[in-house]
Amino acid sequence: MKHVSVVLLARIALLALLLAPAVPLRASGAPGSPPPDAPLPPPPIKDVGFDQKLGEAIPLDLTFRDEAGESVHLSKYFGKRPVVLSLVYFTCPMLCGMTMDGLVRSVRALKFEPGTDYEILTVSFDPRDAPEAASEKKRTVMAQYGRKSGPGGWHFLTGDAASIAALTKAVGFRYVWDAEQKQFAHATGITVLTPQGRIAKVLFGIEYPAKDLRLALIEAAEEKIGNVVDQLLLLCFHYDPKAGRYTTTVQNFVRAGGVITFVLLAGFVTIMLRRERANAGKAPR
Repeated sequence: MKHVSVVLLARIALLALLLAPAVPLRASGAPGSPPPDAPLPPPPIKDVGFDQKLGEAIPLDLTFRDEAGESVHLSKYFGKRPVVLSLVYFTCPMLCGMTMDGLVRSVRALKFEPGTDYEILTVSFDPRDAPEAASEKKRTVMAQYGRKSGPGGWHFLTGDAASIAALTKAVGFRYVWDAEQKQFAHATGITVLTPQGRIAKVLFGIEYPAKDLRLALIEAAEEKIGNVVDQLLLLCFHYDPKAGRYTTTVQNFVRAGGVITFVLLAGFVTIMLRRERANAGKAPR
């Protein structure tokens, strides 16, 4: 009986060993260090972001290369019109493509024309990108945009590490290389600059409402573009730096309502005076 019990216990122990989950062996290393096959920690969140540096100037003497491979200074694209700056890299597997798609949809909804009313600069922050990649990206984006004004007013630039670092630092764009994913971890957004190269507005995210971009361009151009309706919209909407968006406020609505009331009243008075003068001219003498 005792023999049977011993054999039974031995079989139960063997079965437990066979059914136990396998535990991977770890290579030995320094105390507290992860094993060689452990995944690398994600990049710190504090190293990725988009800081607001409204009113600050970017260095226009930085040298880049355009999509044709020609060496150009940033100053070439400034001086006359406001500039929309988008920072991406051309081998980005997902996020940069979504950012570019959002920008295309936004500028396609505007009546303003690149090269006439404003300029667009798409600059790669990856120094490994070459002008050939910029040229291919421009071809793809221009096909999406679909307007004749695109090629002359939308420019795609690449540069060396020093120029890229100086530009991204100036606009507050922070990014890091993620060795595990083999790609950059970066923020998303576009920067609207004045013709003098100062940061006017920053719009965050991957979608940019046409209204927000239009108002940002009007303000960056010191209201030299746009119409009367745009001036009224500027009274209604207020730029929120924290959100990177134009928001409505009750005070602005009241102010805009007062302006509209004044315009309507002035128009009514003008019409009535003209009618009175016309009737006076027709009266018998």
